[in-house]
Amino acid sequence: MELRHLRAFTAVAEELHFGRAAARLRIAQPPLSQQIKHLERDLGVRLLERTTRRVRLTNAGVVFLEHARRVLAEADRARESVLLTEQGERGEIRVGLTGATTWRLLPRLTRAYRERYPLVRLELHPSVFSGAQISGLLDGGIDVALLRAPVPTLLESRTVLDEELVAVLPDEHPLAARPSVPLADLAGENFVSYPDRQGSNLRDVAMRACADVGFWPRVVQEAQDTYTVVALVAAAVGVALLPASAEWLQFEGVAFRPVTGADVRVPVAMVWRPDDGSRILLGFLDVAAELL
Repeated sequence: MELRHLRAFTAVAEELHFGRAAARLRIAQPPLSQQIKHLERDLGVRLLERTTRRVRLTNAGVVFLEHARRVLAEADRARESVLLTEQGERGEIRVGLTGATTWRLLPRLTRAYRERYPLVRLELHPSVFSGAQISGLLDGGIDVALLRAPVPTLLESRTVLDEELVAVLPDEHPLAARPSVPLADLAGENFVSYPDRQGSNLRDVAMRACADVGFWPRVVQEAQDTYTVVALVAAAVGVALLPASAEWLQFEGVAFRPVTGADVRVPVAMVWRPDDGSRILLGFLDVAAELL
């Protein structure tokens, strides 16, 4: 039993006329008759009663028509699904996200992508640190990521945002009264930071910036995520250097001030594997390129 046999039978069953069914299928009438005979022989039952004047379905034919229509509809859906997948319009893309980058970039990007590719499942994989996202890309756990530079040379990347670090201070701190804070003025402060040795590029950038102006931060408390770092600053545990997007948290008791005296910019990059040429990934990168 082949799909062509089911299509032949369905056409005859719906037209109840071999000539019209053959014209509908764009084949000659003799091959159509042979396909029906082959199908009946395969099933071991008569599906159609034919005379010189008319064609009608047997009881078995009525039952089989229902099944044939379902099989053909499922085959058409399978074909459509495969074609959409090949064209990058159906499937799944796994997107890695790191910390505060999501607050500025994610909403517009995911909304635009879902509008253009509504049949693609967008699976988000948040992580606190860029190191975890890089590992996910290399081992195939995610397809593309938004993360803090630097990016390993074996991955492809494109900078989508060049974000500055800002000083995060308790709002009663003397430096909070200033419009900006010279980085060197934080030399004697206690710092709240991300954990060391966990792949935090933000921590590395902040430490290097402080070293460039002559001091090494005294970290008295570590926290796994930006929200907790800001909460600890609000509790006057210390000060912090965070990306400007952290201000979106709108935390009470905290002041965010630009930093002067050092280059404390942190690029955010879109990163993917160079050997991944899937249409779904390329579609996602195209949308990102238009928006970011």
